[in-house]
Amino acid sequence: MPAWIDVHCHLNFLDIPPDQAVQQALDLGVERMITIGTCSKDHSEVLQLVQQFPDSVFGTLGVHPHDASDYSEDVEQWLRENLIHSRIVAVGEIGLDYYYDNSPRDVQREAFRKQLQVSVDLGMPVEIHTRDAEEDTVEILNEFGGKVKGLVHCFTGTQWLADEALKLGLNISISGVVTFKKADALRAVVQSLPLERIHVETDAPFLAPVPRRGSKNLPEYVIHTAQFVADLKNISLLELSSVTKSNALRTFPKLKW
Repeated sequence: MPAWIDVHCHLNFLDIPPDQAVQQALDLGVERMITIGTCSKDHSEVLQLVQQFPDSVFGTLGVHPHDASDYSEDVEQWLRENLIHSRIVAVGEIGLDYYYDNSPRDVQREAFRKQLQVSVDLGMPVEIHTRDAEEDTVEILNEFGGKVKGLVHCFTGTQWLADEALKLGLNISISGVVTFKKADALRAVVQSLPLERIHVETDAPFLAPVPRRGSKNLPEYVIHTAQFVADLKNISLLELSSVTKSNALRTFPKLKW
């Protein structure tokens, strides 16, 4: 059975207990899950989850653009102290979101820059969220001269953003959005991506892929997105499994197997 890594999910946001979700995923070949920190309120939950599931769950810690107004020197110091945890694999979820604008845009940009600097200082990859903010996202990343590594998660952007991200050395993570009826432009982008730069994710409990569209997403549903991506790339599911596993291990050095 192909082995999968869900590189971005929120185990603490699910409607079912994390132990049930993790076991269901493991039973279907999802052998590793990266659960994401978004704000100070859920960071302790991420740390608890990676301790609870030492064989299958890893985590990230970061401040999401929605919560950028809460970023402070104290929060940054806490991040620096806890990102060195052996099972915390990246700084994230960080970035810019001009669709919702839950935090002022200048505040988002400042929090993004500061957390990118943390990633560079610690030599850790990032998981980036960007929505309706492509130009500013690329401009800020360019300030770091290619030193930032990691991925753009749940990619839904333009071909230009994909090309710029690849030039910067970042990888692209594909969610269930690629299976949606009106996602033709995204499917064209995915077809253009080099295999060695692709990841698959769920962003569970959000954005469940077809044929689970309309339900709450779960890490196990990454297999549906994977099948869709394999078909787009005209490769076997087994080949995509091997490629995405290698990509994840290369992108997240602390992700043990």
